Amino acid sequence: MKQLLLPLKAFALLAFILGAAIGNGQAQNTPSEIIWDKYGVPHVYSQNTAEMYYAFGWAQMHNHANLLLELYGQARGRASEYWGDKYLDSDKQVHLFNLPVTARKQYAQQPPEGKQHLDAFVRGVNAYAQMHPEAIDAAKKQVLPITAYDVLAHSSRVICLEFLGSDDIRAAVREITPGSNAYAIAPSRSASKKAMLVTNPHLPWEDFFVFFEAHLSAPGFNAYGVSLVGQPILNIAFNDHLGWTHTVNTIDASDRYELTLQNGGYLLDGKVQAFEKRTVPLKIRQADGSVKTENLVLASSKHGPVVGEKNGKAYAVRIAGLENGLLGTQYHKMAQAKNWQEFEAAIKMMQNPLFNIIYADKAGNILYLFNGNVPKRPEGDWAFWNGTVDGRSSKYIWNSYHRYEDLPKVFNPGTGFVQNANDAPWTSTYPVALKPADFPAYMAPLETQLRPQRAVNMLKDDTSISFDELVAYKMNTGMEAGDRFLDDLLKAVQKHPDPVAQRAAAVLQKWDRQTEAHSKGAILFARWFDKMREDMFTTPWNPDQPFTTPDGLKDPQKAVALLVTTANEVEKRYGALDVAWGEVYRFRVGDYNVPGNGAPGHYGVFRTMYYYSADDNKEYAFHGDSYVAITEFGDKVRAQVLLSYGNATQPGSKHRGDQLQLLSEKKLRPALLEKQEILKNMEKREQLQMNQ
Repeated sequence: MKQLLLPLKAFALLAFILGAAIGNGQAQNTPSEIIWDKYGVPHVYSQNTAEMYYAFGWAQMHNHANLLLELYGQARGRASEYWGDKYLDSDKQVHLFNLPVTARKQYAQQPPEGKQHLDAFVRGVNAYAQMHPEAIDAAKKQVLPITAYDVLAHSSRVICLEFLGSDDIRAAVREITPGSNAYAIAPSRSASKKAMLVTNPHLPWEDFFVFFEAHLSAPGFNAYGVSLVGQPILNIAFNDHLGWTHTVNTIDASDRYELTLQNGGYLLDGKVQAFEKRTVPLKIRQADGSVKTENLVLASSKHGPVVGEKNGKAYAVRIAGLENGLLGTQYHKMAQAKNWQEFEAAIKMMQNPLFNIIYADKAGNILYLFNGNVPKRPEGDWAFWNGTVDGRSSKYIWNSYHRYEDLPKVFNPGTGFVQNANDAPWTSTYPVALKPADFPAYMAPLETQLRPQRAVNMLKDDTSISFDELVAYKMNTGMEAGDRFLDDLLKAVQKHPDPVAQRAAAVLQKWDRQTEAHSKGAILFARWFDKMREDMFTTPWNPDQPFTTPDGLKDPQKAVALLVTTANEVEKRYGALDVAWGEVYRFRVGDYNVPGNGAPGHYGVFRTMYYYSADDNKEYAFHGDSYVAITEFGDKVRAQVLLSYGNATQPGSKHRGDQLQLLSEKKLRPALLEKQEILKNMEKREQLQMNQ
């Protein structure tokens, strides 16, 4: 197969031998075309879906080559060989869960079309590397050429080990976890009488969490959305008929077992079982460039791989879905579906072991689905399985999953909307449509945090939601915590006057209860709320009042004392109590540095942003609103989108951070769906042709 790059502005034709032809083995005479728009989004037009995925692999390398190769090197379990011991833990984890071997089994499971798509994507990645060696960091070139096994192992590593199993692998909950917001609005609640969808994942702005925005077209296929870098599919997308988004759900499909060690093995049902052990020679690059080999001894129990030992106990982790090999096939079918029936047939494949699905279509259907591979368990509630499980009894070792029909779902509710903001399925609409008692106690937790409460409270009384109103809801920076507790705090200051508290109260009285760049008082309130504990509220969270509790201050005098402490800290650090939010909280990527807005979700802020503290006394966003798409499904699909950090990570790319100003101004950009509009906003155009 030959690869020809034909940029319109170039005069030379370059050809490289890259392998066998795709498709039916015939020579492909019509080249694929990539029209790059001014935000670095590739719009791919191909004569068949295999060539389309070839161009998709090429385009991912164009914008993310170094990151892509680093991720594939890690998925291969050889990153420490390539780049040193800082990748050693990653390599050990990949081999512990045997991802390279599993990837080969997954490849063998692929149906002919799925294998064709995957192979084409890989060839596109390798073709770009051969055509543009100057664009790739020398250290990253060691990974080339990429194989289909690398891509499959990467998908398993990200979805199963990082999204699903990371807490159990580390035996501790991370401080910042992936999250998301989503709405689907039915025609009955839409001002235009057309269904609408809000897509809004919240992920860290780096590494394997980075999104790549793309538009893929071939006969019978036309989809626009985002892929996690390195994945050969659109993870979240819409087409001319329908769309879906994901939120991280409260699923527990990964379990951590405590094993009792005895006589070199572990106890199971009263007998000593031997660990299964294997040795993996792991090469590690040294600072002087030499490579040493460390023999990594890996142990597994009947529960799963052993991730560590402590105080005479071993800990094993069992993760659902690691064997799933047809994720790409499922997502291709999802993106290709033309109606609800075709879409449902695709998601019934159950290849994605986690993530809620929120869906809307042109016919007016909407869906919330608690999607994933939920293990069938003999007993225990969500808290039991979310903790450390006693590994001495084999009854706790699950071997099958609940069917699609068993999962909590809400389809076309009379309420006219569904939502999810990483809450349990019970609060997916209002009034509630699902009851926990109708499902196994381990299916999901009960409590609803402030951010999903905000999601429901913003629109539950709006019976005619316009497209612009939906955009405004998505961009809302208000604090549910402020609406819930500020009045009580101000009353407490009146009852227990203190000079410092009164000065702070004067600032809070004028605060707009938002986290806009210009909001003064938001920092003061947020730092005070951070000092509050659940037992300080008069009314704790109540499942019978899921959107209005917790409420009230149990000890007003204590609340005032905490405000005094907070005010002194804020004034000392920033020189004033009324410092503006955007003066401290910033958006910074590459050469861009602009005022921020939005705040962490535990304040009940729908515009979710997480920040890290820097040496310059500023806080910089590193996680939160990543990709936004507001889509309306009419005769023609209408969509506005934004990819917060820009659509490229390659050094020198103009698209690193080029959407931050829009993010700061809370603006979206129109998704370019018609070729005529794309050409009006074209940055460059190139053609890719594959010949036998």
